[in-house]
Amino acid sequence: MSERRQVLLRIDPAAMTRSFRWADDELRSVNAQLEMLLRWALTDAGRMPKQVPALPKLGRPRASQ
Repeated sequence: MSERRQVLLRIDPAAMTRSFRWADDELRSVNAQLEMLLRWALTDAGRMPKQVPALPKLGRPRASQ
């Protein structure tokens, strides 16, 4: 598996504020929210490679019974 890369992102302040709110609403970090949105866009455009693993599920793991 390849390493994650750090990227400098320049974004409009209003869009960033909305991204913070959306991420907070979905209990994600802003980084995870932006990665999710990018993956959605890549998938929608038919440009998402098949070998990319899925994002982890939201929330706490289930308690073992």
